[in-house]
Amino acid sequence: MSMANIFAESQALPHIPRVVQELIESFRNEDANVDDISNKVALDQALTAKVLRLANSAHYGVSRTVSNPHDAIMLLGFNTLRTMVLASGVTGAFKAPEGFDQKKFWRDSFAVGALSKWIAGYIKDCDRETAFTCGMLHSIGNLLMHVVIPEELKSIDDAKALGGKRHTLETSLLGYNYADVGAELAKRWKFPEEMQQAILQQHNPEGDQPYSKLAGVIYIAKYLKAAHEKNWSDEKIIEEFPLAVAEVIGMDTTRAYADVANTTSLESGLDSLLE
Repeated sequence: MSMANIFAESQALPHIPRVVQELIESFRNEDANVDDISNKVALDQALTAKVLRLANSAHYGVSRTVSNPHDAIMLLGFNTLRTMVLASGVTGAFKAPEGFDQKKFWRDSFAVGALSKWIAGYIKDCDRETAFTCGMLHSIGNLLMHVVIPEELKSIDDAKALGGKRHTLETSLLGYNYADVGAELAKRWKFPEEMQQAILQQHNPEGDQPYSKLAGVIYIAKYLKAAHEKNWSDEKIIEEFPLAVAEVIGMDTTRAYADVANTTSLESGLDSLLE
């Protein structure tokens, strides 16, 4: 199936709540009406319940109980609320086929998001919550492809399990890969251009112009996650670090290397959404 046909399957495409769409659009608008958005979040009872459960979790360590979305903004900030609502809306938008471990998919995605947020802290003028969102959604195209063309992905899943690179396998067999699909979905969801480009360029950020800083963030986040899965030591992580990418995106690797041990214990705070 061509990529165009994936998006022609309208009944299979994920739909997100209108308030989530408005929060996506707020990435572009520095003057977004925060009170108006929090009031709209409050009107969606399912979203509000998820957000309040997250906001009151030990991960965020707030000083008092968060009882409504406005409290969440006051105690945690608008960007954190936006991340919570986006995660709540997007994770609820997909119904994966039988045999696809959607919980593992989102746990892995949240882990890449948390690593992306950590990396952004070592890059000048790189918003950490935006980086988290890009990391969280980096593989959204993979999920959509499993929803729409599950049969065509079986051989790719098998080859991936034997050590192949998924995006290379997909491009070879299909002519496109999950980054292409994810970027197109991000476009249809009206994410800002820089976030679309981050998803699109994640496999080879240094090979695209203009260079996407956020694509580099995702690239390094995926490297760190893979290193953790292989139980690499901090020394090996630093030795094999994708320095060329780090240099182009302006990452302060000296500071990051000193803190690299902390990356093994990072948490997104969002895993309760999957319970």
